[in-house]
Amino acid sequence: MSQPGQITKDAIYDTVQPGDFKALVDVNRYGQRTSAFDKIISATHDHFWDPLDKRYIDFDLPFDMEKDTLVDTKLVSIARTSIWDEIDEKTKIKLCNLETWWSMSSVLHGEQGALALSASLCNILRDPGAQEYASNQAREEARHVTAFSRYVKTRWGKPSPVGPALGDLLTEMVTSPLAWKKIVGMQLLVEGLAMGAFATFYNLGHDPVLVKLCQLAMTDEAFHHKFGKIWADRTIPKLDTAERDMIEDWAAQVFQTLLFNLAAPEQKKVVYQAVGLDWQRVQAAFVEAVTDATIREEMKESANIFRVLVKTLLKAGIVTKRTAPIYATYVDVEELKNESDEMVGDAIAAQGIEFLKTLNTPRPGLAQAAE
Repeated sequence: MSQPGQITKDAIYDTVQPGDFKALVDVNRYGQRTSAFDKIISATHDHFWDPLDKRYIDFDLPFDMEKDTLVDTKLVSIARTSIWDEIDEKTKIKLCNLETWWSMSSVLHGEQGALALSASLCNILRDPGAQEYASNQAREEARHVTAFSRYVKTRWGKPSPVGPALGDLLTEMVTSPLAWKKIVGMQLLVEGLAMGAFATFYNLGHDPVLVKLCQLAMTDEAFHHKFGKIWADRTIPKLDTAERDMIEDWAAQVFQTLLFNLAAPEQKKVVYQAVGLDWQRVQAAFVEAVTDATIREEMKESANIFRVLVKTLLKAGIVTKRTAPIYATYVDVEELKNESDEMVGDAIAAQGIEFLKTLNTPRPGLAQAAE
């Protein structure tokens, strides 16, 4: 039976109360293991990577951040305002790299949230197969924390504080006792956002270490998203009206919160202070320059993080006629609906997996030589 407040339409997502360890050592539970996640679990061997092993990624490769930007300046939010034309080239480079610092710090905080959330799912999922998947994801998120910590430390020393919007969302998802909120929030919303962000940094990155790091992370994130898709396929069609409305409304609220706050100048005060800019002045310039029409134009790009987020929700069945107008202000919902199920970044992740398979496959005679 589902626990109070849960929405369980398939036994593989059944939960126990947090802290109810006795329910997890019930002798009948061990034999009731789903095979729904077996392919995802076994595939982890194909995309294993070690952020501390230079064969996979070398964080010690240098990059002169005084002479070049880590990413294309088109990713700098302030570049869309009149303030950009007022600052000199040296400051532009510094500002671009500081915004990348803030973005990579946000990714790091997000990965820590994903690690904590995956671990929390292990404590409440009753099905051994679902629990094994969650523990497997926790392992992969842990290496992301290690990897992005290492990258931030190498380039800047330490990360920036988590922004209020992202911090509040992560806290809500991690601490929620509701499995549906954890899965929709992390496996669909945040993972979809991450795939778009990583694809963008992969395509527009100037730092080879950053490009490689994003691809390696994507080889894991593509599978994390599949866990959420399985949940959606087995759950969304069985929801009653009240349940569907509740999940839809929460997802739409999160979308709007992230769209208007995730990269807003108020969230990045520390960045603007570092170059002597008043964040409120930047905010005013940003509001003047970035209109709904501007956002809609930017969201035509396939790797735009919010376009990816909307497509993720749409393909999962968490957008209906009720909430479609919220998203239609910024993106062509019908166009997204008619696109294939392939997500942005899938091809990049597939290339990364082939690289990892080659690296992880023992060469003939290697095992004998090691003996």
